[in-house]
Amino acid sequence: MNFARRATLALISVTAVALMATGCSKGTAAAGPTPTPSASARPSSPARVKILAPADGAVIHSSTVTIRVKLTGAKIVPATTTHLVPTEGHLHVYLDNQIAGMNFQLTDQIGNLTPGMHVLRVEFVASDHLPWDPRVFSQVAFEVQS
Repeated sequence: MNFARRATLALISVTAVALMATGCSKGTAAAGPTPTPSASARPSSPARVKILAPADGAVIHSSTVTIRVKLTGAKIVPATTTHLVPTEGHLHVYLDNQIAGMNFQLTDQIGNLTPGMHVLRVEFVASDHLPWDPRVFSQVAFEVQS
């Protein structure tokens, strides 16, 4: 991989992390009473997520990418509930900071990709669809070439 391409991938990764950190700050609801600290506190999870495919910096010669994820310290459960168990949840898949799917498995595909650089983020979330505190995610940048 040439220097310019590595620099571009590094810049995209750093920018994506910065945007995610900005967008993931805790806010208050627009309407209704402000929750008390104990009501709004999120539990943590011992889970770890790693994206196995595509690899960071990969070049994809297709409009579809196959995603493979490794989840340790937790398991995926299909039920949606407000009874949170730190070792149970599911995956939210984001492409270029837009939700691309909610997964109850460790593999998936995203289609209709346009040529260019993309950032894939996979987050393990609680059974109520909200993130853990701290968030449990992994991300990679990859390029689609036609």
